[in-house]
Amino acid sequence: MKLFRFGEPGIEKPGVLWNNKKLDASSFGEDYNEAFFEHEGISRLKKWVEANHHHLPVVDDRLRFASCVQRPSKIICIGLNYSDHAKETGATLPTEPILFFKSTTALSGPNDNVVIPKNSVKTDWEVELAFVIGKKATYVDEKEALNYVAGYCIHNDYSEREFQLERGGQWVKGKSCDTFAPMGPYLLTPDEVKDVDNLRLWLKLNGKMVQDGTTANMVFKTPFLIHYISQFMTLLPGDVITTGTPAGVGLGMKPPFYLKPGDVVELGIDGMGEQKQNVVAWS
Repeated sequence: MKLFRFGEPGIEKPGVLWNNKKLDASSFGEDYNEAFFEHEGISRLKKWVEANHHHLPVVDDRLRFASCVQRPSKIICIGLNYSDHAKETGATLPTEPILFFKSTTALSGPNDNVVIPKNSVKTDWEVELAFVIGKKATYVDEKEALNYVAGYCIHNDYSEREFQLERGGQWVKGKSCDTFAPMGPYLLTPDEVKDVDNLRLWLKLNGKMVQDGTTANMVFKTPFLIHYISQFMTLLPGDVITTGTPAGVGLGMKPPFYLKPGDVVELGIDGMGEQKQNVVAWS
């Protein structure tokens, strides 16, 4: 299945893409949150949609896509997880995954405006594959790790490079500004993703292709990431792990190039949908 959420901020509803129709699933009575995933929500939702899809309202295409998951307990990011991205930024390839957090208040819809933060001069883009945890995970064996994945989605890991790299401390400061985590449009269940290790992901800036990569270049793959992270913290149902970006970010250009108001960012992962964000100034 492909799950999505729709509606204006604060009043979002759950939906499901079924037979190429966007259906309102709010009468199921649950949003896509920790409790939903913890109690086998996807399998229960599938059975319910199979029985009720003929009676469900079709979602108006003009309505806003929200983040495909309700705010999770945490968004965990993997840094420098593509060999070509590490090379373009002059960084040494990590021997263990680089972990950092992104504030859950950064979560936004896939087509919402992205806001350049106050005093920002180096706001950058990063198309990424993210996945959502489906059940509580602690000390997970790598061979069993994929059993903990509820689904996959697109994430644009916006980053303010001055905040991230030049202001001291941890990367989280440059990653957590409002609107810096567009998620969706869809959460795809694992059966919808043919080969998670061979997905094309791309990003255009003002119509020009700047990122065009493949998950085949990920240094640490999904099973290992779940195994690794679960050694240090408990992963809860609904948690998001976002797996890094390929080459082509503004930081890696010569000279570096960053976003300005009026820019348009489009991105996608083949078979998973697309996002589009208009860049606006903070006010």
